[in-house]
Order: sequence, then structure tokens, then C-alpha cells
Amino acid sequence: MLKTLICFLALGALGSAAAEPIVIKFSHVVGEQTPKGQGALMFQKLVEERLPGRVKVEVYPNSTLYGDDKEMEALLLGDVQIIARSLAKFDQYTKTLQLFDLPFLFQDIAAVDRFQTSPAGQKLLHSMERNNITGLAYWHNGMKQLSANRVLRNPEDAQGLTFRVQDSAVLTEQFKTLNAKAQRMIFSVVYQGLRTGVVNGTENPYSNFYDQKLYEVQKYVTETNHGILDYMLITTSDFWNGLPADIRPELEKIVVEATAHANKEAQRLNELDRQRVLEAKTTEIVTLTQQERNAWRETMKPVWAKFEKDIGPDLIQAAEASNQTQ
Repeated sequence: MLKTLICFLALGALGSAAAEPIVIKFSHVVGEQTPKGQGALMFQKLVEERLPGRVKVEVYPNSTLYGDDKEMEALLLGDVQIIARSLAKFDQYTKTLQLFDLPFLFQDIAAVDRFQTSPAGQKLLHSMERNNITGLAYWHNGMKQLSANRVLRNPEDAQGLTFRVQDSAVLTEQFKTLNAKAQRMIFSVVYQGLRTGVVNGTENPYSNFYDQKLYEVQKYVTETNHGILDYMLITTSDFWNGLPADIRPELEKIVVEATAHANKEAQRLNELDRQRVLEAKTTEIVTLTQQERNAWRETMKPVWAKFEKDIGPDLIQAAEASNQTQ
């Protein structure tokens, strides 16, 4: 009788545990009104609608749970389940993603889209699975612009300045070609770094520039569109592959929809935030002629050769080919 009761209680406990929803903690380091922030909220909303009681998504924006120096470790330890990490921050896991940091590789966001949806681009989502990292999607933030407290119209204008960069060897080398310094710094302290003079300039899409109020501490933005600041939405392979067979396919569909929303928001917010920067009247936007932009491109292009072996020449050629419309 006692044995029967113990079995009954054990089965009841298992049933109760099975009823508990799968919790997905989604941590990120930017504001909720940024493209990444909006994509995370859309992911949460769609999960609530389609998998109620089965999956619960908790979103932690603005480094409230982990900063960008800790979020990768938290993911691999299982303390969070999804992050959208900048493509510039995967050097230690794969060198191929350095591709996205090469200056002036992509002409515009449409070219980035063409490459990322190509077989070569999709293959890169799986380039870190040996490290227990599965890429789910690419999320746009936007094309990067240079900012400083002096006008940057020609490459030599950047000489002697210190630019904040992400933890990327390519981006560090990019500023070396300008005879400028690169200072690696987590995103949450960039405003303070600019205010105190630890760094003099940045490279950011307009959405980041406005959201972090960098227009309060930078007098000029030069519209170079010299690079892309995108994210890879990632999880651990163990977590993703361990999801129930009836849940993972639905989450995959939700990822596709959240990605479309995030990328649409990236375009909308960058256009809107550019206008907001103008309206703030604290930062002048410097537009370049094609000849001036070409001068920046020619100055920075030697960076490609320096990293070609690590990235792979075929991959660089495939990315460059995406600039040609069919």
C-alpha cells in the first residue's frame, strides 16, 4: 500500500513538473525602442499568443540582467536562453563572422539581406555549433555612421582621435588605417566615455546614436554607411535541440516573424532617429559626395586583405557579389 502511494505521489510530481512552462530568458543590452528591443518584444508577444502555458518568454533589456561583457557566458551556462549578439563579438568562436565587420563591403541594407539569405549567409548561422551555439536568424540594426566632435569629411580628419569599438580585431584595425586609436568598451558606458573624453568618437547606426543620447556629447555625424551593425539571434544547441518536437517548429516560425518585424523596425527607426538627431540641433549631419566616400573606402579597404585568410576569400567574394542586383 505504501509503495503504491509513493508511486502515485511520484507520478503526480512528474505531471506537475511537466505542466510547468518552458522559460526562455531573452537578455539584451539596448533599449526597448531599438530594433533589437522591438524584435525581442515581438518574439515574446507571438510566443504568448501561440504557446500559452507551454512557453514563457522573459525579456530583459538595457543590460538589466547581463551586460554585453557577460551575456555570452550567461547563455553558455544556461542562465539565459536567447541573446541577440553583435556579429562583431564572435571572434573567439569563429573567424568567418569577421566578414560582417569589413568596412565598405556592403553597399546598403538590401545587399546585406541578399547575402544573409543566400546559402553562404545561412551556412554561417551554423558556424559555431561545435561550441554549442546555434544561430537562429540575423537581425538588422542598421548601417554605421562615424561621429566625433570634429568634422570628419576626409579620412585624414580622423587622425589622432580615439574611437569606441566593439570587441573586434577587424574594427580595431579599421581605425588603425585612419591613424586613429580604437578603444574597446562595453556599450552601456559609451556615453560616459564620450562625456569624459576617454573616447572621442563612435561608429553607430542612427537608432543606437539616438537611443543612447550620444547626440548630447557628439557634435558631428558623418554619414559614411561604412559598415553594418547586425546581430545574430543565438541560443545553445543543447537547449534548442532539446525542445519538445511539437514546440520547436512553432518557435522557428515565430523567429522568422520576429525577424521580419525587427528588420522592418530597423529601417523605420533609423530613418526616424536620423530626423530626431537633426531636430535636437546639437549634432550636425555631414553628408559626403561620392568622391569623398570613395576616399574613405580606399583608405580602409586594406583591412580586407589583412583578414582574408581567416575569413576565406570565397566568402568575401560571395558577400561582395551581393552588391549586384539580379
